[in-house]
Amino acid sequence: MAEINPTDLQKALKGATYPTDREHLTELAKKNKADQKVVETISHLREKEFDGPDKVQQAVFKGKGT
Repeated sequence: MAEINPTDLQKALKGATYPTDREHLTELAKKNKADQKVVETISHLREKEFDGPDKVQQAVFKGKGT
């Protein structure tokens, strides 16, 4: 399966209000019909709380040069 890209992540999180938690972001990604890989990645993030979309991106892409 292909790597997640920032655009796919942004689409998955469309409509999110912050601060929020991992569970709400996972449910939102499902509602936004995100790819299963994106949903699984969000649901398995180590961090549980996020202050903004930039924090979610940092958590998803840390160590990947993004």
